[in-house]
Amino acid sequence: MLPKLFLRKNEEFRIKNGHQWIFSNEIAKIEAEAGNGDLVEIYDWKNNLLGTGFYNKNSLISFRLLSHGKINDLSELIYERIQTAYKLRKELYPKRNSFRLAFSESDFLPGVIIDKYNDSCVLQVYSAGMEKNIDLIVKALDQEVKAVNIFSKNEEFFRKLEGLPAEDTIYLGQMTKEVIDDGSVKFRIDFEKSHKTGFYFDQCDNRAFIERIVKGKKVIDAFCNSGGFGLHACIAGASSVTFLDSSSNEIENVKENISLNSLETNCEFAVDDVFDYFEKALQKGISYDVVMIDPPAFAKNKKSLPIAKKGYEKLNRLALSLVNKDEGFLVTSSCSHHLKKEEFIDMINTAAAKSGRTVQLIHFNNASLDHPQLPSMEETVYLKFAVLKVSKNKSV
Repeated sequence: MLPKLFLRKNEEFRIKNGHQWIFSNEIAKIEAEAGNGDLVEIYDWKNNLLGTGFYNKNSLISFRLLSHGKINDLSELIYERIQTAYKLRKELYPKRNSFRLAFSESDFLPGVIIDKYNDSCVLQVYSAGMEKNIDLIVKALDQEVKAVNIFSKNEEFFRKLEGLPAEDTIYLGQMTKEVIDDGSVKFRIDFEKSHKTGFYFDQCDNRAFIERIVKGKKVIDAFCNSGGFGLHACIAGASSVTFLDSSSNEIENVKENISLNSLETNCEFAVDDVFDYFEKALQKGISYDVVMIDPPAFAKNKKSLPIAKKGYEKLNRLALSLVNKDEGFLVTSSCSHHLKKEEFIDMINTAAAKSGRTVQLIHFNNASLDHPQLPSMEETVYLKFAVLKVSKNKSV
């Protein structure tokens, strides 16, 4: 029999409506001892069963829901969830062999992200419960996905929030290099040197979209990482592409990926702080037809949001100022969950006003289709992506 967790009065409505977390201040008591990562059953204050999930007394997120009923076989449940997630990705991207296979709570696998790179699966584990049952995940990936290599590439920040050690683990096979295809562009992935799990799958659909606006254009891809947006601009016939990143290692990755795809577009490369580069370019009178910015998260938590907003506004103001005076495009993103869509759009509007530009929003999107969202859980939405037509200020 599993330990029972009881909620305070009137704290059951959010989880009944589809949210998957219970916070520590919402718990009234727990009957019987439960260790971190153990399965527990959760009840409302009237002793009605609400579901079963993982418990962690050391985390602000004390309970992560797995099922609205009882769980008879955890191994079978995890296998079915991975099978279902994998089937969805194959339906969405039938010609691809690399994508985000499981997106944590959005695929009802709380606290674990799985990215598939050909025959390699890279995990990020941010739940004590998933960490405790990692062998079940590895077994499911081995049997259902036929993964040859399974290893983790965790972020220390999120592991610490859950009270988990920061080290990575090779569960099966080895940490190899891979060459993946996002549908039209090939990328060489060196897991030991790369960020996150190795590649940003969340922007794949958005990279494909920019191909509509770059033909014959002078383009800059700032915070280019491995060159995703810029490479798609090359494929789509941009006249020139400047790749800008503060990491010399990433610029070398871009050069390798250009060679890998046999691209002949006129390319330039710059290793510099993006803010500094933009300011220097403005001083020199340099401009671009399409400015693309995909910065890292400026707001890791709610406390840092006010400063992050100022950073995003300055970045977008500089980017808008770099767009050709007659007309052009700004492609801009934010992966800060705490910056909401409305705030993101307001920030762009403020930046446009300060830069003296008129903007028209022609496309807005979130993460790619392999990052499903739960309408009941805003935490599953984080990426904001906008494409704006930029022109001179027009009198009304």
